[in-house]
Amino acid sequence: MLLEGKSAVIYGGGGSIGGAVARAFAREGAQVYLAGRSRATLETVAEAVRAAGGVAETAEVDALDEGAVDRHADAVAAQAGGIDISFNVITHPHTHGIALAEMGVDDFMAPVQTAARTTFLTATAAARHMIPKRSGVILAFGGPGDRSGPMRDYYLGGTQVAFDAIETMRRQLAVELGPHGIRVVTLASGGIPESLPEGFEGRAAIVELIEGQTLLGRAATLEDVGNAAVFAASDWARTMTAAIVNVSCGALVD
Repeated sequence: MLLEGKSAVIYGGGGSIGGAVARAFAREGAQVYLAGRSRATLETVAEAVRAAGGVAETAEVDALDEGAVDRHADAVAAQAGGIDISFNVITHPHTHGIALAEMGVDDFMAPVQTAARTTFLTATAAARHMIPKRSGVILAFGGPGDRSGPMRDYYLGGTQVAFDAIETMRRQLAVELGPHGIRVVTLASGGIPESLPEGFEGRAAIVELIEGQTLLGRAATLEDVGNAAVFAASDWARTMTAAIVNVSCGALVD
């Protein structure tokens, strides 16, 4: 098992991506601590992990609340003997489908402010517990987007700016935490169709757009993301930090 004996905190653990990563981490031996704002969705994921023989605990945590994040991290570290992995995949507010010139500044800034705040709070909370042990992995999710430019046929508002803010923070965290043995890695995708609920307005068109941008003619699945996260968090990736694990099926060309 690649993560045997590891403790992993997953913020947004009740969501589709957080849940997929939680199941993959638990399958590989990690004890997962699922944090989020909805106990019901967290418990659904936790029950699936336990049914498969894994270990999962849940806690209602607002990942934008400094005190709540710190208290939860302290509690996990006290129980588990430290924090080995921290992964933040909470939902960011977004306004899509509207040109920037027609968008209000609050709608534009909402994802940027959320992404920057939650990334700072959760990463630094984990780092304070990782530094004494001189080991740990902090994972981010998002990536820099297509380097040739923004999506030309879908208005993203502040979403890509938010992901770019996370990338800048990932670079700085990697530089500052590397001397303490802590790795910081981003999982980048061009979109995960499975994460879009059935009945979501415009779902078919978005899925077609995601798949059409790939080089392989298919998009990553939730299982793909979970497996990539396991690799990035494991000692098999011990030489990787300040880096992106690209799971976009070629939608993002490095």
